[in-house]
Amino acid sequence: MSIVDRELATIGFCWRIERRDGVTIGLTGHDRDISRDGLLYRAAPGMLPSAVTLSDGFDADGLDIEGALASDAIGAPDLAAGRWDEAALSIFMIDWERPDQPTIAIASGVLGDVAMRGPGFEAELRGAAALLEREVVEQTSPACRAELGDKRCRVDMAGRVRIARVAAAIADTVIEIEGGAAGDAHRFGRLRWIGGRNSGLASPIAAVADGRITLFDAPHFPAAPGDLVEIAEGCDKSFATCSGRFANALNFRGEPHLPGMDLLTRYPGA
Repeated sequence: MSIVDRELATIGFCWRIERRDGVTIGLTGHDRDISRDGLLYRAAPGMLPSAVTLSDGFDADGLDIEGALASDAIGAPDLAAGRWDEAALSIFMIDWERPDQPTIAIASGVLGDVAMRGPGFEAELRGAAALLEREVVEQTSPACRAELGDKRCRVDMAGRVRIARVAAAIADTVIEIEGGAAGDAHRFGRLRWIGGRNSGLASPIAAVADGRITLFDAPHFPAAPGDLVEIAEGCDKSFATCSGRFANALNFRGEPHLPGMDLLTRYPGA
């Protein structure tokens, strides 16, 4: 018997949210915590879904989510830092008297950008149909469209990633690394924070000089000496770098010799 077929239904909404870094929490609209499948769904009466819109066509399903910052697991600093952006979310109904019984799925998908609204937050749930809105054919470009080390690039990143500590914060976007662990090869790479207040966040590297790293964007929280970081080498996505530095021209995902829109305006020998 379904949980909605009983004469007196004891139904509660549950939310299972998994961040990109693997942190998973459970929330419920019920006034008491509910445990299911090894995850504790904590009472969060401020979590409210809008009207759920589902269809059997090709229109993207939508669901707006509003929540008060009543749960310690979801804090305003983490929301502002983007830790909950693109988190996987599933919403289902559960019998809070018999939580081990089969549940009824309501919606699932990925959270869009989370926006702060006064004392709470607002987000949009992007369902599977939203994937149809993506471009299916890539545009041509002289630069490589792959990311260094991904399954299309295929460059082995072993030995190209290192762990270091922050020696000093020179400016909002400039940090100094202990022992000069960063070199020019890390330009256009990625710095991932694995310690300190920014742990779990990542920042693209704009330049490296004398052991100092300049980031394109300032970290959400100020860097502090001793913070542990992971530094990955980068690539400027040019064909010359791909073939000369990485010997990976076979996997170059760009069209460096394709004439561009400025072909007729180029000077001879340019």
